[in-house]
Amino acid sequence: MSNKKILIIDDDADLRRGLAARLRANNYETAFAVDAVSAVSVAIRERPDLILLDLGLPAGDGFIVMKRLQNLAPLSGVPVFVVSAREPEASEQRSLAAGAQRYFQKPVDIEGLLAAIADAFGEGEPPDILKLITREKKP
Repeated sequence: MSNKKILIIDDDADLRRGLAARLRANNYETAFAVDAVSAVSVAIRERPDLILLDLGLPAGDGFIVMKRLQNLAPLSGVPVFVVSAREPEASEQRSLAAGAQRYFQKPVDIEGLLAAIADAFGEGEPPDILKLITREKKP
């Protein structure tokens, strides 16, 4: 069991619920923030192991959040994966230059995201519950 905590910072409630369901199915704990103002305080309180960050947030954007996180010693080393619907080419380059470890375009390839999260935690392939249920038995 992973017990790693992932903070989802996104104002889209449906996306938060969907990501949380898949992350929990893969034994990750989740926490949430819905805007740039609460993102840093939630991160300080929750001490996540990884952050999924939308760029288009109310009360600021993801770039401001990344900069604030990097300036806080307990959070400066937490990997940030940007998950955004903005124009991909420029947003990806800017996100990586600002310190994001990975960039994912919405709609999110959830399998790719889970694999990247597992890789970031050094866990190899994630034990997706759906894969376990549907795996064919070998003779």
